[in-house]
Amino acid sequence: MINNVVLVGRLVRDPELRYTPSNVAVATFTVAVNRRFKNANGEREADFINCVIWRQSAENLANWAKKGALIGVTGSIQVRNYENQQGQRVYVTEVIADNFQMLESRSTRDGGNSGSYTAPQQNRPSTPTSNNTTNSTPNFGRDADPFAGGSPMEISDDDLPF
Repeated sequence: MINNVVLVGRLVRDPELRYTPSNVAVATFTVAVNRRFKNANGEREADFINCVIWRQSAENLANWAKKGALIGVTGSIQVRNYENQQGQRVYVTEVIADNFQMLESRSTRDGGNSGSYTAPQQNRPSTPTSNNTTNSTPNFGRDADPFAGGSPMEISDDDLPF
């Protein structure tokens, strides 16, 4: 059987870190993941997926990831159930996260250089002007065309693996 989940989305709110009676860290969080298609009004909808992460990863997530952060999550789906105070059976489906990855810097998300240090220009070594390197952040948006503005690729048949 295979039960693998890979999510890329934004945190809906700050992760909630708690500890079990045996002092094991557990964090719960919700990731908003855009759907692949637009609705009848031309708007993109999102799914809000509840996740749980344990131990050191839970503490790291709570310390580093905040509301709005773009993260990647890998794990598995788990379904559990319990009986509520009214005696009704309640089913909960959630992702048990094994790992997470921050997918953008805090300064990129905040839209500035807050939280990062930039050395003064006069202290930087000079570089040749023909280098044409830029420090811009790539746009990983779903609607961005990765091939826009570029020249056609030159690929010979010898370069193809098939």
